[in-house]
Amino acid sequence: MNKRLGLLLGLLITCSTPTWAAEHGVKVVSPDRFHLDAGDLSVGLSQDWRQPLPQVTRALIIVHGRLRNAMTYLESGEKAAQAAGQNTNTLVIAPQFLNQTDLKRNQIDSQTLRWNSNDWMAGEPSTGPGQISSYGALDQIIKHLGNRTLFPNLKEIVVAGHSGGGQVVQRFALTGHDHPLLQTEGISLRYVVANPSSYAYFSPQRPVKFDVASCPGFNDWKYGMQNLPAYAKGQSAEQLEQAYVSRNVTYLLGQQDTDPNHPALDKSCGAETQGAYRLIRGHNYFDYLKQRHPQLGHKLVEVPGIGHDGDKMFTSPEGQKVLFNQ
Repeated sequence: MNKRLGLLLGLLITCSTPTWAAEHGVKVVSPDRFHLDAGDLSVGLSQDWRQPLPQVTRALIIVHGRLRNAMTYLESGEKAAQAAGQNTNTLVIAPQFLNQTDLKRNQIDSQTLRWNSNDWMAGEPSTGPGQISSYGALDQIIKHLGNRTLFPNLKEIVVAGHSGGGQVVQRFALTGHDHPLLQTEGISLRYVVANPSSYAYFSPQRPVKFDVASCPGFNDWKYGMQNLPAYAKGQSAEQLEQAYVSRNVTYLLGQQDTDPNHPALDKSCGAETQGAYRLIRGHNYFDYLKQRHPQLGHKLVEVPGIGHDGDKMFTSPEGQKVLFNQ
């Protein structure tokens, strides 16, 4: 019996790893679709956003990590809103960046957007049916939320992500296109970056000493400004930096996210130059920005007692305060 239990636990652990999800496809595909010119984006929604939602004053776009488990993140967003007493006036949207394996495993129609492997994390374009950057898909969600017929009382949009989703949100906040409609309509836009494995730096400077010859790609996107994705086309590193530091960004870091051998931690040399584990990488990046921009308006918030756990991060008292501006 114990042996069988051990095998079962081993299988459960295996099935929850990013490698399993990549090879075998996600188990749950979100039920809703958001139609874009390039194809239909899989999304999870806390309320039906095709009809007017006059009670909604905040939209929370919550981005999954490498497991692509959007519905798990939707549930975390809903739980956090409930705990903060903000569930009726908050619309939670969980986009899902699927790949070809996911479509095949779940027999999803070919109109659904998919990406190659983890390319969506770096803002690369979808592989079918048409091409759109994962960041461009987030832009389209934001644009939809600016529709005053559907969202007459919307006041703010929060884009949040944990782990791989935190990487997406950090890079999206850095490269993101402007939304003049939001400014016209008085809708604020904020970003919450939780426990990512790495950050995009604006210069070759890194907090950890290393041999450049043995890590030639350390300053390539998504770790630096070399070889930027097509989504950032036409913008220089200087322009991107000025835009990024002017945006409303909060880094939400788990005080216990300190395992240098965490199975989902990016151990590439480009990431290792940023620090040994996620908590120190977050502090190093924040300090780096403060050195370059003493008047930086970004915030760093630590969550005591929490390690690498998206649900606990967002539902914690600190997570609720950051997400719901309380």
